[in-house]
Amino acid sequence: MSRREIDLERLNTSLVGPLADEGERNAEVSLRPMTLKDFIGQAELVRHLEIVLGSARARHQSADHLLFAGPPGLGKTSLASIVAAEMGSGIRITSGPVLSRPGDLAALLTDLQDGDVLFIDEIHRLSRSLEEVLYPALEDRRLDVLIGRGPSARSIRLDLPNFTLVGATTRTGLVAAPLRDRFGFIGQLDLYDPAELSVIVTRSARLLGIELREDAAQTIASRSRGTPRIANRLLRRVRDFAAVHDHERIDKVVAIEALVLFGVDNYGLDKIDRRILQLLCDQFSRQPVGLTTLAHACGEEPTTIEDAYEPFLLREGLLIRTPRGRIATEKAYRHMGLAPRGGGLA
Repeated sequence: MSRREIDLERLNTSLVGPLADEGERNAEVSLRPMTLKDFIGQAELVRHLEIVLGSARARHQSADHLLFAGPPGLGKTSLASIVAAEMGSGIRITSGPVLSRPGDLAALLTDLQDGDVLFIDEIHRLSRSLEEVLYPALEDRRLDVLIGRGPSARSIRLDLPNFTLVGATTRTGLVAAPLRDRFGFIGQLDLYDPAELSVIVTRSARLLGIELREDAAQTIASRSRGTPRIANRLLRRVRDFAAVHDHERIDKVVAIEALVLFGVDNYGLDKIDRRILQLLCDQFSRQPVGLTTLAHACGEEPTTIEDAYEPFLLREGLLIRTPRGRIATEKAYRHMGLAPRGGGLA
């Protein structure tokens, strides 16, 4: 398998998680909202988009280029599809890691139809040479292509159709400032609260034909780490558990039993989360731990710990980051049922 094929596979699996199979991906796509009215949560962002897209439709023009930023699983890809649907346009989807050469990006741009939406996931991972290709395309709707090499090389200018670039990033600070400044609107997606996630879980259960009680939806929502993608994934696992154990209706008791079986505790922590806290509370008790040391002890990559696990643990007040390293909080010790070495719990 070539590097490009591997990157394409990663792009597909990243939409629903690295372990998802084809059925999981199809299920996730079927649960996505298709219009802004169907989009649950992110109320301020939705209002802003209604104005931006409504104004563009009234002028019969393409919408400004849009950048969506926020943790994984909050709906950036869904919003890109919604933008295309609201504007009555086609959409082309790609990812920063997939585009390795300027020619790859040029081929995408020249193949766009008037008014199309080009969605680039993980746009912060574009190389500088690709960003240089994007600048004139975003500002002037033109593409400068170099033909040949050496003294015989010459540059030709291609006119591009009107299009809207929608970028998505989990790390806004890594998007180059010149590229970031060329977006007409930057929307920040925040983690969802349990009430919003409960509505999302209830809607997904209805679409999947699952008989789910309100208390079960609230239980799943409370353990979903503020992320709709995780909420939908947990719902499907609870559905599987209920089907195997012949539960026609899913209530709170069934949901809790299923989530415990799959290793999701009442905080929404999974096996790796608890492994991180176990190391901080036991092996490295009261000692600041560097990211690399912690990652090696967990058997994970440092970037995985930093991007996938730390944000939620920080948000829940279970660990803190200091200049010297990571330290577990008293709340983490209580959750793990451990006492700090050298003293009791505060």
